[in-house]
Amino acid sequence: MKKSVNLYREWLLLAVLLGVVLLLIMIPTGFEKEIYFNAVGSKAKVVSLDNSNMYQTGVVRMGEQICKIEILSGPHTGKRTEAINLLNGKLEFDTVYEEGDIAWVLVEQDKDGEIVFTNMVSHYRFSKELLLLGLFAFTLILFSGKTGVRTIISFALAFLLIWKILIPLTLKGYEPMLVSLFVGSFLAIACLLLVAGLTKKAYAAIIGTIICSVLTVLFSMWGTWYLKLHGAVMPWSESLLFAGYESMQLTKVFQAAIYLSCLGALLDLAIDISSALEEVQKHHPSITRTALIQSGLNIGKSVVGSQTTTLLLAYIGSYLTIMMVYMAQGTPVMSILNSPSVAAEILHTMVGCIALVLVAPITSVTCGYLYTSRTSDMKVLVQNHADASISRR
Repeated sequence: MKKSVNLYREWLLLAVLLGVVLLLIMIPTGFEKEIYFNAVGSKAKVVSLDNSNMYQTGVVRMGEQICKIEILSGPHTGKRTEAINLLNGKLEFDTVYEEGDIAWVLVEQDKDGEIVFTNMVSHYRFSKELLLLGLFAFTLILFSGKTGVRTIISFALAFLLIWKILIPLTLKGYEPMLVSLFVGSFLAIACLLLVAGLTKKAYAAIIGTIICSVLTVLFSMWGTWYLKLHGAVMPWSESLLFAGYESMQLTKVFQAAIYLSCLGALLDLAIDISSALEEVQKHHPSITRTALIQSGLNIGKSVVGSQTTTLLLAYIGSYLTIMMVYMAQGTPVMSILNSPSVAAEILHTMVGCIALVLVAPITSVTCGYLYTSRTSDMKVLVQNHADASISRR
């Protein structure tokens, strides 16, 4: 009977969270307005090229490509026209096309719907991205079964919460830290319930994660003040100011980003310790609360080392080219360490590492109180006293 009730609760939880995912898909962000009122995005194939106005300077290309394209989607499907591909000499943004490439283009039209001008945007990658997503889902379900389905729901929920809730509310002027804490806490609860079900294991991990989430937010706020960092160190952040959001609090957005980047590691370590202590308690039901907490601390000592290194490598990987530029220019180490971009990554890493160090003992103590009771502790004390009395006799 109890098993059927738990199964019913599990299915109810899945249904509720799947409903939240579908609701998030349907609700608008409030930023769906078109930038170009007389333009439509379309898929197109590059039929031929005119590179006579394109020239190369060093490793970059500048000028323009004139592309003869065939439109493959939208109201102008089947039509052929010329499209301009402007090259500004920035490898990060420029795209050079070859014949046969499939591209995404912006077609400007007049009031009668006729093509006036066509601009090349970039290679068309959406179908390939969907293929990669499908491959990920297939392999996950193949090897993980029902757990894989839960993971996919969790994955979709994380993306949609950030895209449909966190970003729009922040752009609308809501407090970035509170919004990120709300979204992060909801995501933590949903993910851990999906992974561990409606169990004490999930509840312990949730409590540990949320407590450490609040501490991480406080550390990120203190760290930006302590290192005198501004939110403008984030890529593209200044573009927000020029896009009409002069009042955007970039530093608070940066602090929120630090917290969100640490959340995944907090979830991971919290559920690891909670699961391990559940197994310890299951195979040793008479274990005392103190002993169980001590076991959690010992497990945490082993896991935290690898987790913090993982966090460090993730952040270094994202800023590897900046470090290479500094080294290639012969920049002194002290100048590197005092630069805003490197200091920002150091803050990211240190806040994440401190949070990981804290989540282990907090989750261990929580597990100790959830998995054991005073009664079991008293039974062990009485048994120990009885054993001592027998040995004295």
